Amino acid sequence: MKRVILLAILALALGMFSPQSAQAQGTLYVSNLGLTSSGSSPVGNDSWLAVDFQTGTNAGGYSLNSFQLALTDASGNPSGFTAMLYTQHGAANPEPGSSLGTLDGSLNPVTGGIYTYSPASNLALSPSTVYFIVLTAGTAVANGAYEWSVTSTSAFTSSGGWHGGDGLFPSSDGLNWGYTHVYAQFAIYATAVPEPSTLGLLALGGFLLVWR
Repeated sequence: MKRVILLAILALALGMFSPQSAQAQGTLYVSNLGLTSSGSSPVGNDSWLAVDFQTGTNAGGYSLNSFQLALTDASGNPSGFTAMLYTQHGAANPEPGSSLGTLDGSLNPVTGGIYTYSPASNLALSPSTVYFIVLTAGTAVANGAYEWSVTSTSAFTSSGGWHGGDGLFPSSDGLNWGYTHVYAQFAIYATAVPEPSTLGLLALGGFLLVWR
């Protein structure tokens, strides 16, 4: 009977500290979706776009729930819209580094609106770390383009030590990046991951002791 009780306590403790137990929506940490759009920038396979953001100071890091992207009406006949999360490359002149994964969402967001993109499985973010949202498509801009809404101000709403983007990074090939002083409109939902508590460690120790 004691073993059953301790196993139940262990399962409860581990469930409390598992990223999978986080709420689906998470916490809104960064957003500029409330700002008025000043235009848009095209997305195609010859017009990659990226924005940077920095995570907060939670020691356990974060589990990414979703991005929200503000898009305007597409032009022409684009296809194959792709949203990805990238690491940072470089310190003095940071730019997108390598891909951490493609997010699930609409592959053809041709009508203006807010679109949500989420990881297929748990995607961990380290604390106080810069990442990039990167967009591309399967067609060249000459054949049509998706349009990412932009603003002329960096007035992001943020919390928990998070920071919004410093500007917009364009690229013709996803390898060589430029920089412009406009701000793509997006929001990030994530869940803070708690550090293992004394209760969790005690539960694990009790389980191991009874198991032996």
